[in-house]
Amino acid sequence: MASFDLSGKVAVVTGGNGGIGLGIAGGLAEAGSRVVVAARNEEKSRRAVRELQEEGAKALAVGVDVGDESSVESLMQATLDRFGQLDILVNNAGMNIRKTPEKLTLPEWSEVLQVNLTGTFLCSRAAYPLMKSAGGGKIINIGSMLSIFGASFSPVYGASKGGVVQLTKSLASAWAVDDIQVNAILPGFIDTDLTRQGRRDVPTLHEHVLKRTPAGRWGTLEDCAGAAVFLASSASDFVTGAAIPVDGGFSMQV
Repeated sequence: MASFDLSGKVAVVTGGNGGIGLGIAGGLAEAGSRVVVAARNEEKSRRAVRELQEEGAKALAVGVDVGDESSVESLMQATLDRFGQLDILVNNAGMNIRKTPEKLTLPEWSEVLQVNLTGTFLCSRAAYPLMKSAGGGKIINIGSMLSIFGASFSPVYGASKGGVVQLTKSLASAWAVDDIQVNAILPGFIDTDLTRQGRRDVPTLHEHVLKRTPAGRWGTLEDCAGAAVFLASSASDFVTGAAIPVDGGFSMQV
């Protein structure tokens, strides 16, 4: 359908050099968007860009620390310098420190919040004037199942991702008048290098996920990319402030 066509658009994907971020970058590129892969590991980003270019995409790698205001501003300027516009922002950059609450230090708490929540705010705020001047735009924030559920081993990650959902709603409310739609994707158990390592570390994880997930499988990068393409396209022009689980039904299961 033409409404899913992203030709002529420019997307910035933070943390876009691997896993779900790279999957989304690839999906946006396949739909016609030019893509800026923005992340801290610049060499990994360059490899990701080469991979995208081999598939025919127009892509650029830009180093960024999403928790640093000046770095985020430089990212937006680099995007304008290369492509002249910004239509889509995917706030995917994130980190986690797995510790129970009593063992978590204040610097660790602050670091995760700075990347996951403050980074989403800073990138969205920096994108806003560019999108407003262009007459609209799309912001897609990546949450988590821990936006919904609690986990003893991940209190700060859960707090940050819960905050991402509430920030999504606030931005959507504030910027709807500017024709900027802001939504969140909440990935479930997605098959990535990271989760494959998790399955090796926790032998019971695979069966637990299959048992709990009505769809009976792990999610794929294409599943996340499909949701992102929808939210980045004109097909979702009347969708804003939503937090959409992409989890095969995991979050609805009793």
